[in-house]
Amino acid sequence: MLVKILIYIAIGVAGGLIGGMGMGGGTLLIPLLTLFTGTDQHLAQAVNLIAFIPMSLVALVIHIKNKLVEFRHVLITAIPAVAASVGASMLSKIVDGKSLSMYFGIFLMALGVYQLACAIVAFVKKRKADKEKIATYTADKKFADEENKTE
Repeated sequence: MLVKILIYIAIGVAGGLIGGMGMGGGTLLIPLLTLFTGTDQHLAQAVNLIAFIPMSLVALVIHIKNKLVEFRHVLITAIPAVAASVGASMLSKIVDGKSLSMYFGIFLMALGVYQLACAIVAFVKKRKADKEKIATYTADKKFADEENKTE
């Protein structure tokens, strides 16, 4: 019993850390709850939603304090998000737990592929910019060397 409590605490801490960094603690919390504690998918998602409230409020306060929130975008983002969450909540009630787990897994895989693609594109752009800096530096150095020789 104590081991199970410690597992729940560790999962909560991991989800809180990831959620506090703004990376979506639920992407970690839900799989950890279902895989390591045998929690039903519906219950794991409900726990995630309940845990999300204090995590998001703390993160929001910190982001507002650091002037990272653009209030002009809040409503145009929040209203569709709330509408979609209501619709998704209703839909999840009629979908069985196994299917819900599968759909969540597909979502996480798609998110992972997207994040990997973004990282690769950013890496390639950085390498290209670094090569251009080196080429510019080399050309400037050659020009300066030629200038010094002619003087």
